Amino acid sequence: MQYQPRSIPIINKALPPNQVSLLVLAFLALNIFYNLYLIPFSLPYLFVFADRCGLIFSANLPLLYLLAAKSQPIKFLTGYSYECLNIFHRRVGELLCIEALLHFLGMMFVWYGMLRHLGFTLAHFLLNRLAGLGLGTFIAYQLLYFTSLRSFRQQCYEIFLASHIFLQAAGLALLFFHYHTSQPYVAISLAIFLTDRLVFRLWLKSSSHPATLTVLEDDETVLLSSNWDISKHRSTFLPKSMTHGWKPNDHIFLTIPQLSTKHTLQSHPFTIFSAAPIEHLVNEPDQQSGHAWFSLLIRAQYDSGFTRILLDYARMHRSTRIRLDGPYGSSNALDILSSSETSIVVAGGSGIAVAYPLLWALLHPTSSTSSDIEVGTSPSLAKRNNVKLLWIIHSASHRTWLPEDKLKELQTWGLEFLITPPTGEIGRPDVNSILNQWVSVQGTGVVVSGPDGLVRDVRNICAAMVRRGEDVKMQVEKFGW
Repeated sequence: MQYQPRSIPIINKALPPNQVSLLVLAFLALNIFYNLYLIPFSLPYLFVFADRCGLIFSANLPLLYLLAAKSQPIKFLTGYSYECLNIFHRRVGELLCIEALLHFLGMMFVWYGMLRHLGFTLAHFLLNRLAGLGLGTFIAYQLLYFTSLRSFRQQCYEIFLASHIFLQAAGLALLFFHYHTSQPYVAISLAIFLTDRLVFRLWLKSSSHPATLTVLEDDETVLLSSNWDISKHRSTFLPKSMTHGWKPNDHIFLTIPQLSTKHTLQSHPFTIFSAAPIEHLVNEPDQQSGHAWFSLLIRAQYDSGFTRILLDYARMHRSTRIRLDGPYGSSNALDILSSSETSIVVAGGSGIAVAYPLLWALLHPTSSTSSDIEVGTSPSLAKRNNVKLLWIIHSASHRTWLPEDKLKELQTWGLEFLITPPTGEIGRPDVNSILNQWVSVQGTGVVVSGPDGLVRDVRNICAAMVRRGEDVKMQVEKFGW
């Protein structure tokens, strides 16, 4: 179930692990059943199938928006944060596009086979209020899908963000007036979207801080740093913002209004590079709150876009003001590592931003005393000493991303690490041999973060170990979404 097949040939479409594929196929099969159940398969009743596709489209809308929400109840039910569920959000979105296409084609066949003979021209049919609103909804969601493709997101992330807001607002409005049976589903979807965006992201989980910018040795990476006193004033039920701290492996959405006017409305996801804060003696009323030391490792991508603009800005400015939306994430990775006899973290390049907070939480001598700031650790962590790091770097200059003093500190606490020679000079290391030497018969937890190729290799190495009967648990943590 953990095995990840190769990408689909020709189109080079990456496939998820088998367990995810089976769940997606089961969901698609359920929708196909609803599409075809008791449908009369004859040309005069083609409109019934087309109408059913429209109903399936509307019924899946709330699920689409629920899976996209950053603050969602699914995390409390499953323990998986929204970024782990994003693959299901994309599959639901693709299903909706197919349902919309089938609905559109079915109605076109209805016009061609029936209404055309009654004197309805194509223009008359499409400009009809009912059909016109449906056509507008169809175009909005098809454009929403194409602008969400990974290739488009990577090259035009800012356009993706803006179009995502505009197109889904337009699509919901057009669908609401298109047909009355869709209105309850549109209302639920809109409520989910507004609650997530306005109540949680722009109010409860938003905070503003001064920050310093440092261009690192490779001249392509920015270290963004900030610090603040942790607030003790928080509700048990309401979500916490960054002013209350964060957990290892959490991420945030970063906004820097000073870059330009358009960047005021943009937010970009980054994994928190610094260790999660630990607040001591929380039961003592005369003690001060803890302090948060926050940093992000931001590597410039492509020739334009937010990261490149930020790098150019950092070369001329040492400070700025940032707005943080978060934290988000789950403790699955830390739970797997902390419950295993041997803990292995594999980082590829800037995936060290994921690895370092996990290693710090696993090894820090006082991490087990934390109670108020939920760092996801357990008392057993203080007794652990079999923690290993494999860091695969592309260039020698990337070593500076994790300062030598921090690495030695982790080593003093018990970390065993291997930093491979730069892959740009000697090629990729034999990850299979390294992991097989490190695995423990008493139980091993493996967490990997890095490029897709590395993630697939590590996932399949662990799947092979499980197939041999070894006790290996594995978790993938993506760096960037």
